[in-house]
Amino acid sequence: MLTIGVTDCSKYSNYSNWIISGSDDIEIIKLSPAKANVEDLKKCHGLLLTGGEDVNPKFYNKPEYSSYCYADDVNEIRDEFELQLLELAITDSLPILGICRGLQIANVYFGGTLIPDIPSWGKPSHAKLQDGSDQYHQVQVDDSSWLSKVLNQQQGLINSNHHQSVDRVGELLKVSARSPDGVVEAIEWKEPDVKSFLCMVQWHPERMNDQNNPFVKNIKNAFLTASRKKSV
Repeated sequence: MLTIGVTDCSKYSNYSNWIISGSDDIEIIKLSPAKANVEDLKKCHGLLLTGGEDVNPKFYNKPEYSSYCYADDVNEIRDEFELQLLELAITDSLPILGICRGLQIANVYFGGTLIPDIPSWGKPSHAKLQDGSDQYHQVQVDDSSWLSKVLNQQQGLINSNHHQSVDRVGELLKVSARSPDGVVEAIEWKEPDVKSFLCMVQWHPERMNDQNNPFVKNIKNAFLTASRKKSV
């Protein structure tokens, strides 16, 4: 049985259902600050960091950015909990897939910083549309990146629903994809060939309209393949 740890969030079921869809041998462990169950990660073969609240700017030494965050959308307890999960996952060489906030908290873990509000930094909005649906836009993948090999293509269509993004990239990491306006859409190891699986994306593959899109299917399959190797 393959065991994947999925971090708790308001849309937790979207992520857990996405990971197990199409497979009958995957067990999910909910990793939640309410349970303080960091140690349960030791039972897992992979870690999925989900989307959700803004990362508190104090964790990347920019407390002056707090006013750009949504006041009811900051959760320090969750931040601290997921930073602990990352510490354990990196130490144990667990495959890690980060989605939206998952990318952002991982970048912070590695010493990077965030843009707390994309429009305030002079970029077009990446938030959901007025009807509540995701907007879609093009993404350009670095053709020399590990991600490019996984996707087997250098551009495509992704969804978008966020207002924060990577600013300074964390130590040991590099940008592997950007939107046309320059917003960071994916980060990875600088030296992926000598590291455990780490894929961090800003978009939401778990809810994209086309689940056969390589920016969904290939990423999920790569993560599960790496996790299965860890389980052997």
